[in-house]
This record gives sequence, structure tokens and C-alpha cells, in this order.
Amino acid sequence: MNIKEAKTEIKYAVGAYLEKEETGEYLLPERFCRPLLLIGPPGIGKTAIMAQIAEELSINLVSYTITHHTRQSAIGLPVVEHRTFAGEEFVITEYTMSEIIAAVYAKIEESGNPEGILFLDEINCVSETLLPTMLQFLQYKTFGTHKVPRGFVIACAGNPPQYNRSAREFDIVTLDRVRRIDIEVDAEVFLSYAAAARMHGAVQSFLDIKRDFLYRVRTDIEERRFVTARSWEDLSVMLLSYERNGFPISIDLIGEYLEDAEIAKDFFAYLGLYEKYRSQFSISDILSGKLAEAGAEVSQAPFDERLSLLHLLLDALGQRFLDYDKALKKQTEWMQAIRSGEGDTEDERKAFEEAEDLRQQEIDETDAALSRTLNFLDRTFGEGQELVLFLTGLGRDPLAKQFIADCGNEAYGKYAHLLLLDQEKEALKREVLKISV
Repeated sequence: MNIKEAKTEIKYAVGAYLEKEETGEYLLPERFCRPLLLIGPPGIGKTAIMAQIAEELSINLVSYTITHHTRQSAIGLPVVEHRTFAGEEFVITEYTMSEIIAAVYAKIEESGNPEGILFLDEINCVSETLLPTMLQFLQYKTFGTHKVPRGFVIACAGNPPQYNRSAREFDIVTLDRVRRIDIEVDAEVFLSYAAAARMHGAVQSFLDIKRDFLYRVRTDIEERRFVTARSWEDLSVMLLSYERNGFPISIDLIGEYLEDAEIAKDFFAYLGLYEKYRSQFSISDILSGKLAEAGAEVSQAPFDERLSLLHLLLDALGQRFLDYDKALKKQTEWMQAIRSGEGDTEDERKAFEEAEDLRQQEIDETDAALSRTLNFLDRTFGEGQELVLFLTGLGRDPLAKQFIADCGNEAYGKYAHLLLLDQEKEALKREVLKISV
């Protein structure tokens, strides 16, 4: 499954594990709450979805990279104790509380919430001395002599052996006590995430064209070359920062994040093309209606150049959708304050009304900008793949979907059928391929 599907599966599991009786007791016996074991390539987003799930479910998250731990920090330090059994005194070894278990209890005390996720990354890459401890943890939910509190769901992650030489397969006894979730790379899921995260337009459009470059890991005796989803996101953040500060972007900068010379060189060349279109076209003129259509050279340009223009337009509109979302949240906060009586004064009501007028003005301007953009694309390219790709890009952006759902847009309604037709063609193509097989 892809990372989005894995996130949904994990949320369902957490919901099931933490379901309670009317008495407040957990419904499922603890032995049925198997630890979740995510296996997938590095940098695909396993840690990120854990943080998202914890936030969305309003529970705690305690996260560790287990390869950073020694056996002593994982299970605790040995302590000599004297115990009496059958009337005879014995000297035995117990353990202080594990650093990891202690962190769970500290988080419970800090938040006042007894429920959460304990997430351990790189669990199948631990050292030989720590391996028995990890196997015991997965089977019995304990570190040393201390158990993970019942309200915490255990989730772990690891890389397949082809990506990490120190990774190992667990035995059947261990796997029979966990829920293994295998995660694969999915470019469309990443592009939807990239749109929501406002990644650099060049990153989005480049990966829209060359999806095979989203994730590449090659390891051999002589060298290691790798590019992951994390590489692209971190590079995007830095590109946006460099642009804000007016810093030059070099091939060396790109190579520091994309550790595959072929991909780094290809993306750097594409970034130059992207900047060429940014300077050649005034995107604001298109959104304002001053530029009715592009020249013939654009409509006949190579596919990657046309896609660059589409993403530049999506970037510009994306900022408008973001502004709408901020204004909507602010007005919602004000409305709640007025209803509760906290902001119910004449001056505050007047300020609210003025802000609402400005919000309505922004809605009208965003609506007009979206309509002009769609009409521009129609006049320049016709009702072809460019419009479909642009509509697909809008569909990846949750704030764009929110704006259209809240405020509507006549032009979008006019062209939305193209997206439906494209989806129907793809579905038909899949059916034909099934039959042919």
C-alpha cells in the first residue's frame, strides 16, 4: 500500500486498540493489540504520518530511532536486589526503568493524557546485542522488566534489506505477533502531499514529468546514490528560502540534497527552464486578465515547458487559496468570540464586519483569478491535456478544493467534465489491460 493508505490503516488500528467499554475499560484484551510494523524505503514519510495521526487523534507521540540506543538505555541498568522465596533469601538482578518507558510516563504526566503512540524507527537495524531486546519488546511489549502502558499503541518501522545493509528479517515467531504493513512509493500521493505542503513549483512540476526520479536508491560496492521523498521536501524548503533571500542556486546546492548526479543535473537544468518561464510570462497578468492567451510558441512548446507554465499558475493561485483559508479561520475565531460574549462590543463587531467585507472582496478576486486562468488555458491550448493537468493540480490542493466547495466557481464547473472524462478513460484503459492479460 502507499503511505496515504498506510496512514488510514494505522488510524483504524489505533481506534480499535483504544476502544473502550462504557465502564472506561479497554474493549480489546491487550494480547490482541499487536504492534504495528511498517516496512518501507527510507525517507518515504513513515515518521511524518505518525506525528500526523497523533495530532489528528489528540493523543501523545513518543518517538525514538532505536539504532541510537544501547542495550542499557533500552532495558535499563541492572540492580542487585534481595528477595525471599520459600523462606530462603536470594540475590537477584532487576533493572531500572528503561529510558524509553520513562519517556512514555513523562509524556503522560506532561500532557495529562494516558493514551498515545510509542514509535520506534529502524527497529530491524539494531545491533546484535540489542536484537534480543527488540524481539522481546515486539512479543511482550516490555523493555527489561517494565511494560509499555496499556494506553499506548506500539508502532515500529524499518527498511527492507535492499535499502539498508544492516537490516534483517524477523523470524516467524516475531512476525506472528505483529501487524506488518508494507509501504511502497506512490508518486501521485507524494504530489498531493507536495501541493498541500506548498512545495516549490519546480519540484512539483519536475516530479509530475519524471515520476521515476521521486525515489531512487542504488547501492553497490563502489558507491551509493540515493534520492528520497525526504530529499525533495528538504530541497524544496531550501529553494524557497534561497529565493526569498536572493541567494544564487547552484548545482552544488542541488547535489547536497539529491545524492544522485544524474537526477541532480537533470533537475538543475529544469530549474533553469522553470525560471525562464517565470520571467518570460507575467503570471499576475494572466490572473488579472491582462494577458488573454500565450503565444503560438508556448502552445507548440515541449511538454515539460507547458507543464512548467501550469505549475507557475497553480503556485500563484495557491497563495490566493492560502490567503482565503487564513481569512476564513480568522473570521471563524471572531464569530466564536462574539457568540460566547467575549468579543461582543460595538468596536469589535465593527472590526469584524470590516474584515468580513475584505474577505468577501478576496473571494471575488480569487474567483475571478481562477476563472481567468481557466479561460486563458482554454484559449491557449484548447480543451486538451493542459486543462486536464491543471484541473488535476487543483484537485491535489486541499485549499483549492475547499475554496471551490465553499464559494463555487462557474468556470471550474464548465471545465470539470474534462477531468471526469479523463478519469473514465483511465478506468477503461485499466479494464482493457485486465482483459488482455
